[in-house]
Amino acid sequence: MRYEAKTLSATNIISTVVLDARDEQDARRQIEALALQTVSIKRVRPAQTPQLSASKRFSLLLFSQELLALVKAGLGLFEAIEALREKETAPETCGILDRLLAALREGRRFSAALSEQANHFPPLYIGLMQAAEGTSDLPRSLGRFVDYQKRVDSIRTKVVSASIYPLVLITVGFAVTVFLLCYVVPRFALVYQDSGRELPWLSQRMLDWGQLAAQHTWVVLGAVLAIAIFATGGVRRLIQTGGLARIASQLPTIGYHLQLYELSRLYLTLGMLLEGGIPATHALATARSTVSVDSRKRLMSAETEIRDGRALSTAFEGNGLTTTISLRMLRVGEQSGQLGAMLTQAAEFYDGDVIRFIDRFMRAFEPVLMAIIGLIVGLIVVLLYMPIFDLAGSLQ
Repeated sequence: MRYEAKTLSATNIISTVVLDARDEQDARRQIEALALQTVSIKRVRPAQTPQLSASKRFSLLLFSQELLALVKAGLGLFEAIEALREKETAPETCGILDRLLAALREGRRFSAALSEQANHFPPLYIGLMQAAEGTSDLPRSLGRFVDYQKRVDSIRTKVVSASIYPLVLITVGFAVTVFLLCYVVPRFALVYQDSGRELPWLSQRMLDWGQLAAQHTWVVLGAVLAIAIFATGGVRRLIQTGGLARIASQLPTIGYHLQLYELSRLYLTLGMLLEGGIPATHALATARSTVSVDSRKRLMSAETEIRDGRALSTAFEGNGLTTTISLRMLRVGEQSGQLGAMLTQAAEFYDGDVIRFIDRFMRAFEPVLMAIIGLIVGLIVVLLYMPIFDLAGSLQ
């Protein structure tokens, strides 16, 4: 919740402060932490809250990178966060940092201060900072998280970048097809309807469609728009519910590499947590959020087996959370006592395989997509001009 307060400084200067707080008492505590006296305070309604652009929202990766640089430079944790707060201008980020500083002033641990803002700091991050408090090695934990987030973001960015061109092709192809069917074909239909000549069957069907579209133009356009909106909403819902991933996982090659990507995220998270000194059972519980619903059930089953005394490699193998290569690497890691490092290496191996597959797939998919769009548009044009060719032949 956002609050707007009029405050009085030690030099009797009245100013207005806007901050995020859990309740009014928390807002007053934050104002006191700034060495200000509260004159009046009121809650800002959601309609009055300015919408933040994506660039102004809190970036956990950027926060971690800047905090790591300051801590490595020799600043204490409180001083580093205070320095970040002084240079920050985005209201949302300022509120988050203010709450962290207020909690640290009250003597709470850094991990406890982070857990109070769980909507901005995920359990993985809180767990790493909690482990850092036990080892007194905050820079190393921050560095682990920064490396982890960069690797996860690199594959996500690769997928998004590779998807832009096909999406543009599909959009343009759909727009051209709709234009031909809803504008060009109806006008050709008006030319041919009184000719009295027998047309090829496909041309006649398309011209029949053109006559229908000419008579009910707005109905057809509305139906096309409704179908496009419904299809877009359906795809978004499939993505949000994980249905699209389940459908893709059934495809032979794509499904296999989706499984590799999921295993890579799981291994990378577990490896980072284990190297940070977090017990395996806690690490497994934290890593659940990195996998799909189906894999989460298998991971929970493996977690139960590990609690019962089975080795992690054996539990993962029994629940389908390994491949031939990763199973060997996990067993070597257990024997050498370097399970966390071996999980990280397995994740790196899978990341390379996934990136190579994305490159190969997009190189093959883009020409095929262009060919399909060209065939559809070309077929419509050929069917339109076939009656003209027929008429030209009869004149000769």
